[in-house]
Amino acid sequence: MTIRTILVDDEKLAIQGLMLRLEKFADVEVIDTCANGREAIRKIKTEKPDLVFLDIQMPGFDGFSVVNGILDIEPPLVVFVTAYQEHAVRAFEANAVNYLMKPVDEDKLADTMERVRTRLAEKRSAEEAEKLKTVLAEVAPDAMDAMPEEPDHAARYEKLINIKDRGQIFRVDVDSIERIEAAGDYMCIYTADNSLILRETMKDLERRLDPRVFQRVHRSWIVNLGLVRQVKPHTNGECFLVLESGADVKVSRSYRDVVARFVH
Repeated sequence: MTIRTILVDDEKLAIQGLMLRLEKFADVEVIDTCANGREAIRKIKTEKPDLVFLDIQMPGFDGFSVVNGILDIEPPLVVFVTAYQEHAVRAFEANAVNYLMKPVDEDKLADTMERVRTRLAEKRSAEEAEKLKTVLAEVAPDAMDAMPEEPDHAARYEKLINIKDRGQIFRVDVDSIERIEAAGDYMCIYTADNSLILRETMKDLERRLDPRVFQRVHRSWIVNLGLVRQVKPHTNGECFLVLESGADVKVSRSYRDVVARFVH
């Protein structure tokens, strides 16, 4: 599939540099470029791209203003590109696919494009399923009555995760993951015999994991509920989960309902 893309940056050299780096991706088609936020909003609404690389620091309408300006349409995927690290948190709060620092690193750009492809595939699969349901409802209502309301729950979530770490690619069985810790823009993935670093947001990773198995128990922690061996109460309504490896993970008060399923 072709990924129709718009580049937005008030620096001409930055756009040229990004265009050069994107040339190596055969599925990326740069359909337009914009030098300011107002122009970007207009072009996005007109061209309806799949993806926008968006500078944050621009005169007038900055990158976040552009995102706010297109909330009335089905928004494209957004990758923020900027020279300022302090905008990272706001970028991910805006549901950006990724946050790239200038000058754009080629490996990080390649990782970003993999995320884009995954997001687009999920989006298009959902759209096609809805179209099919609509057609079936019109031409074969009996078939619709025979269809299950929801697909198999577990089939929606990944069984293996590819993690590029220390120059190698590890294929990790999701069931072997004991706990996951957020560390800035990275996730520390812990299994019984290894720890790996994955460059992905907590929110994106949660979407890929079965919530019946993997639960957020703290702002910085996700645990595999099947590997919890003990619950230890702590002060102020908090507690610790003792995992199969012996590791302790704090459960904050905001996630106390997770602990409730272990206490009968």
